[in-house]
Amino acid sequence: MTRASAGYVLPGLKAGLFALAMSGLAGSMAGAAQADIPAAFRQAVAESASADDAVARFYRENGYQAIWTGADEASRQRRSALLAALNDTRAHGLPDRSAEVNDLLQQMQQARTTRDFGLVEAGLSRALVDYATDLQTGLLVPSRIDDGMVRKKHTVDGASFLAGIRDAQPFAYMRSLVPASPQYRGLMREKLRLEQVLAAGGWGPVVQAKALEPGEQGPAVIALRNRLMAMGYLPRSAARSYDAAMVQAVQSFQSDHGLETDGVAGAGTLAEVNKPVSDRLKSVIIAMERERWLTPDRGERHILVNQTDFTAKIVDNGDVTFETRSVIGKNTHDRRSPEFSDEMEHMVINPSWYVPRSIITKEYLPKLRNNPNAVGHIQITDRRGRVVNRNSANFAQYTARNFPYSMRQPPSRSNALGLVKFMFPNKYNIYLHDTPQKSLFAREVRAFSHGCIRLAQPFEFAYALLARQTEDPKAFFHRILNSGQETKVELEQKVPVHIIYRTAVVSSKGRAEFRRDVYGRDAKIWAALERAGVVLPSVQG
Repeated sequence: MTRASAGYVLPGLKAGLFALAMSGLAGSMAGAAQADIPAAFRQAVAESASADDAVARFYRENGYQAIWTGADEASRQRRSALLAALNDTRAHGLPDRSAEVNDLLQQMQQARTTRDFGLVEAGLSRALVDYATDLQTGLLVPSRIDDGMVRKKHTVDGASFLAGIRDAQPFAYMRSLVPASPQYRGLMREKLRLEQVLAAGGWGPVVQAKALEPGEQGPAVIALRNRLMAMGYLPRSAARSYDAAMVQAVQSFQSDHGLETDGVAGAGTLAEVNKPVSDRLKSVIIAMERERWLTPDRGERHILVNQTDFTAKIVDNGDVTFETRSVIGKNTHDRRSPEFSDEMEHMVINPSWYVPRSIITKEYLPKLRNNPNAVGHIQITDRRGRVVNRNSANFAQYTARNFPYSMRQPPSRSNALGLVKFMFPNKYNIYLHDTPQKSLFAREVRAFSHGCIRLAQPFEFAYALLARQTEDPKAFFHRILNSGQETKVELEQKVPVHIIYRTAVVSSKGRAEFRRDVYGRDAKIWAALERAGVVLPSVQG
């Protein structure tokens, strides 16, 4: 609502015609604020609002009092504030609604009867509820886009939007509907900045090279120099060689894009350098949509796992107080880590690994058919938890459907879960845990697990969580660890966990950072947004 003001007049419409329509509405409904609402008005509102339960409920509870079509200044302000917001939806990466605005205005201009004004009243209310719902909870349903996006959007009450604009200063209320998170505000600013870059022609020619190293010269180096300057990573320079300043600029770029910060413009770095402005703009718009899916109340203390960034963070009152590298699920259909939110309830020190059924039947059963002593570090147990004698079992007779046993790896340093796991019980069987495969954390792209989130510094993560309930968290943790006994430690305060997937984020310093679309989910979201009517400015013309 960047253009919203009390005197706002929609572009492309004659001010006199607009004013005349509003005057007609006000005049015809001058008595609607009285106790007796015209029957034709009530019936028109009821019929038009019947398709939206929240709108219908609002008018029933409101006694069918008009909030848009009254003769008072407050009603005029509401109309103006709503139409201004509807005409500015593209600022939020939402579909253009100017056609809807024109339809509403036409309906106002043509209104003559009391029934007509009832239809206008309900139409404006439906428009507000639709707009506010999209703005606060998102345009799309995540699970319909990708089966790994199992996040449930937070819900809102449409009737509360109507009560809000009825009871508050209209323009201020419309501004209050914008998601208030610092991340959303930062993404809005980055969206505007990228749109300006796009309008100015972008970042210049792409770098025509497979790789470039410090000390090199030539047209490709100059193209890299120019592109880094256009992106804001390199001050104005006439250098014609890959000098120390360019190395530093490349390192900064690599840091902002989740790349190894070696200062060498290898194939991966150049692929990111050459990404067009339009791709970055899409990432920002997608991130805004994803931000709308999250509940506004993330938790005073919460855990944030960004899959594309391969990190896990503890956030206290908006500040990151702990961060560690992570490994996420491998990029195959049955292993990709899902996106959802839950609450961490406890940790298990010296955990056993109870092998998921899918791993048993797909990976271990074929090996056991060939050799009953395969995967010998894993115990095979019956329904009573008793260890099965491998030599007395005929594994060849079993299939994935009828295999009757469970499998468990006892606590040890070689346990698949390492020495501690962090539990937020969920139907996806996803949790955070240690791992004996420490070398994986040195990789740039860390998608190797069966779906759970592995942590590079699980002990330190545990200390940070325990610090709120014990004076010496490190000593407490190691006393249990050294016992070798599987021990469940309850968290006195449950901690919200948000497993997200963001290819565009804005840092606490206000700088945009980008990551690769590891699972291809953002590509699916953009396709869905396009189908819903979202387009880039260059396409809008």
